[in-house]
Amino acid sequence: MKQKILMACAAMCIACTMDAASIDSVLHCIEQNNIELKALKKDYEAGCLEIKSQNNLEDPSVEYSPFFNKAVNGVASSELVVSQGFDFPTVYAARTKSGRLQQEVLRQEYNKSRRDILFNAKTLCLDFIMQTKKKTLLKKRGDNALRLLQMYEKRLEDGNANILEVNKIKMDLMNVRTEIAQAEAERIATINSLSALNGNSPMPLNGMEYPATPDGDGEALLQNALNNDNDIHAAAASAKASEQDVKVNKQNWMPKLQVGYRRNTDGSDASNGFLVGASFPLFSSRNKTKAAKAKMENARLNLENTKAMAENGIKTKIQQMKQLKQAAQAYDEDLMIETLRLLDKAVESGQISIVEYYSESDVIYRNLQASIEAERQYQGVMADICKNDI
Repeated sequence: MKQKILMACAAMCIACTMDAASIDSVLHCIEQNNIELKALKKDYEAGCLEIKSQNNLEDPSVEYSPFFNKAVNGVASSELVVSQGFDFPTVYAARTKSGRLQQEVLRQEYNKSRRDILFNAKTLCLDFIMQTKKKTLLKKRGDNALRLLQMYEKRLEDGNANILEVNKIKMDLMNVRTEIAQAEAERIATINSLSALNGNSPMPLNGMEYPATPDGDGEALLQNALNNDNDIHAAAASAKASEQDVKVNKQNWMPKLQVGYRRNTDGSDASNGFLVGASFPLFSSRNKTKAAKAKMENARLNLENTKAMAENGIKTKIQQMKQLKQAAQAYDEDLMIETLRLLDKAVESGQISIVEYYSESDVIYRNLQASIEAERQYQGVMADICKNDI
């Protein structure tokens, strides 16, 4: 058993330190190291133990009463009572079932919190991938501008270019370097946010790519999302627990029982006997069943509302996903990259001026950035639709 635990820990460490990262491996590390998740898990465990303790037997009672008399030296007589109180047996059975359902409510609430934390982490991973792609594109543009600058400075020396053309390239290079610095700042902020979610522990992010999107039509995505929705599961668990709570409260009319041992002494004489008693909850249980029924109705309505809101939200996201997918697919990256290559070749050979080159290439670079952003938006909506599968 110890060997299996060590192997599992080693596998986890390898997964969190490997060179090439995937979103799943990053989420796995965060799930293991996130401080908030650890606290929530302990809170869940404490809540379960507290629920179990609510169905314990009452503490036994011991009473001793000595009596004194002037005619007797010391204790003249005494009474010893040892008793144990308990509820009617069927109440314990009902509370046991209610306790299990209440623990399920806590478990589903924990699952909701876990999902929200990991979905936030996945969103940051998608941002990191987009920021990396933007930085790569900007670096490529900057390298190209630097190459053009070197070429036109040589032409200026030879008298084949003018200072305005050189300055145009310098200004473009200046703007690109500013954008690269801004992109890197955003990228570092995302890395720090992921590190914070990982318990302030760094983890490799290099090589991370967008996940494969699930196949299937909108109806299949809708049904899968509804079947796995943690909000619906939590509301359903709460509704079941409230139904059982009504059954528990309906048994409040049953008497509380008490049994025990009694010993009375009078001088040298002693009497032993049993104690049997019952407490009838004529007043303490008043309106408790009505209150439990009101809570049950509230939980039922909350479940219906949660289902309706979830279905409407998912349908809206599926429609957004379809539109974003079309927008992302509308960009032909291969065509734009090939056009840039031809523009580079044309400006180098003198077929077009540097002004004509920038008027065309700026549009292409803007479209390439728009393509990266459209892909990120599509991936983000898909992640939101499938967030309960994390």
